[in-house]
Amino acid sequence: MLGSELMQMAAENYSVNNVQSFIITGFDHLQNQKLLGFLILLTYMLILLGNGINLCVISINRHLHKPMYILICNLAIVDIIFSSTCSTTMISVLLAEIKTVSYYSCISRTYFYHLGGITACMALTLMAIDRLIAIRLPLRYHSIVTNSRTFLLISLTWLIGFAIMGVEISVIDSVPYCQPVIRYVFCDYPSMIRAACVNPEPYFFLPTMINLWLLCGQFPFILCTYAVLAYSVTRLSNNSNKKQMISTCSSHLIVLFSYYAPKLVSNLLTRIGVVLSLTDRNAIIIIASLVPSLINPTVYCTRTKEIRKRLADVFLHKRIVPNHLKAVS
Repeated sequence: MLGSELMQMAAENYSVNNVQSFIITGFDHLQNQKLLGFLILLTYMLILLGNGINLCVISINRHLHKPMYILICNLAIVDIIFSSTCSTTMISVLLAEIKTVSYYSCISRTYFYHLGGITACMALTLMAIDRLIAIRLPLRYHSIVTNSRTFLLISLTWLIGFAIMGVEISVIDSVPYCQPVIRYVFCDYPSMIRAACVNPEPYFFLPTMINLWLLCGQFPFILCTYAVLAYSVTRLSNNSNKKQMISTCSSHLIVLFSYYAPKLVSNLLTRIGVVLSLTDRNAIIIIASLVPSLINPTVYCTRTKEIRKRLADVFLHKRIVPNHLKAVS
C-alpha cells in the first residue's frame, strides 16, 4: 500500500529528463522485509570485518608485503566497494524504510557497483597469472613478479574499470526518464535503463559485450591457467610443496567460482529459455552481490597459512618477532 502511494506521489512530481530521485520498489511484495534486512546487514558487517582483518593483517606485517598478498588486499578493497554500494541501499530500504534514492546518488552507486564487478574479475585474473608463474617458473618468480609490477598491473585494471564505467554512466545519464521507479533492489545499469522512457534492448549491447568479455574471455582463460597449474602440481616430487600448492590453488578456485557461478547460472537459465520472475532475478542479484565478498575473506583467512598464523598470534596474544631478529636470537 505504501509502495503504491509513493509511486503515485512520485508520478505527480516528475517530468521527462527531470527526475530528481528514484523509488526502490523491488522489496515491496515481500512479507518479512525486516528479517531480510537484518540478514543483509549481518552479511555486510561480516564482509567488512573479514576484508578489514585481511587488510590490517597484511598491511601491518612487512613479512606479508609480497605480490600475492598485495593481490589479496586489492581483492579485499574491491569486495568492500562492491558490497557497500548495494548493501547500504538495501539496508536503508528494508530497515530504515527509506525507499527514495537521489538521482546522482543512484548514478554514483551504479558506477561503483559495476566498477567493483569488473575489477573483481580482473583481480582474479591477476591472481591466477601470479600462481601460474609461481609454479611454472619458481626460480624466476621473484624477478618477474615484483611488488612494483604488481601495483602497476593493479592500477591498470582499475584504469580499465574506470574507463568502461565512464562510458556506461554517460549512457544512463543521457537517456530521458519517464518514471522515477526502480523495480529492482538497488541501483544498477539494467534497473536504470528500464526506468528510462526508451526501448531498453539497444542499450544492453554494451553490458552484453562486457559480460561476454568476462564470461567467455577472462573466465576460460583463468580456468586454463588452473588446468596448467593442476598438471604442474601433479608433477611435483615434494609432497609438502604439493600440498601447499593444492591448498593455495583450491582457495583461489573457491573464490573464483563464488564470483562467476551466479553469473553463469543467470546467463545459462536465460539461454535455455527459462523465464525468471522479478523475485528470482532480485534473489540472484543479491546472492551475486554479497556471497562472493563474504566467501573471499573467509577463504583467505582460514586457508592461507601466513594469514592464519598471524591471526593466531594476535588472538593468542603472542609476540610477533620479525624473522631477521629470530635468526639473531
